[in-house]
Amino acid sequence: MVVALKSERHSETKVWKSIQGTWQQMYGDFRREGVSVEWHDFQISKSFDWSQSFHDDSLEICLNLAGDADISHQRARYSLQPHFVGVYCQIENHLNAKRNPGERHRFITIELSRDFLLSSFGGVEPEGLSPVAQSFLGGGRRDQPMAETRPMTVAQQTLSAMLNQPPVPKAGQAIWYRAKVLEVLSQVLFVADDPEEMFCMRQKRVARERVDKVKAILVRDLENPPTLEQLGREVGCSSFYLSRLFSQEAGMTVPQYLRKIRMEKAGELLLTGKFNVSEVAIEVGYNSLSHFSRAFCQTMGTCPALYAAMKLKERSTV
Repeated sequence: MVVALKSERHSETKVWKSIQGTWQQMYGDFRREGVSVEWHDFQISKSFDWSQSFHDDSLEICLNLAGDADISHQRARYSLQPHFVGVYCQIENHLNAKRNPGERHRFITIELSRDFLLSSFGGVEPEGLSPVAQSFLGGGRRDQPMAETRPMTVAQQTLSAMLNQPPVPKAGQAIWYRAKVLEVLSQVLFVADDPEEMFCMRQKRVARERVDKVKAILVRDLENPPTLEQLGREVGCSSFYLSRLFSQEAGMTVPQYLRKIRMEKAGELLLTGKFNVSEVAIEVGYNSLSHFSRAFCQTMGTCPALYAAMKLKERSTV
């Protein structure tokens, strides 16, 4: 791959020219507008000093999708793992940042100036900002927090996927990106309403979010569902952990849940009267009519050929 450069005027150009991969300016211009959204996708064989690309006197949000990195400030070190979000401010080159070798790195950065942030907040610093954002807006001293990293929420993972594939016409993308930047700020730069939330409660919330996302993914593609390994990658955990987590939260395994929603969808299609049993089986991802019929009988309590008649009879007796 070669570096994909939108314009030579950006200071990052000379940094990313040395990397075999893609750097793309998706929205904005940090020097002119105070905001810049950029996409990165590359592989490296040796450690890369990523801080070379940071603008001085800027706050940056990194939505890290793949690849491990470290950000350090004085003696503090922050690990930026896959499916983590990082927030850091570069003031007088206080920060050091390294991308690990032998990995593919895929991430989105949103660079923000102090003026852009204040204008987004209506000209004043709002309550509830994270310590890093407060440090940046206050000018930043060496003894103040300059960086933080944490696992992405499901909402942040979903937003990351959208940023790289805007679902609007090209003419409307500038408006769309500005709105999404504000959405990222609202999700990332503010502390939780309950700062005393216990670690176990956070873990339970993340677990529910992961299971909900898996359910949404399975409903989205009944005909060709992803494997457990693919599901794990999408929600940011191992397939083994996801399997155990899903069973605990949903009360059934992933395959059992998939069969359940497939049969429910099949029942809906049969009730329309527009499909025969073979067509319904294919619609919900079964190539074998006998396997479909057996699964339907076990789940719905009757064979698919009699399902519509049974439901009509139930309704007539109510």
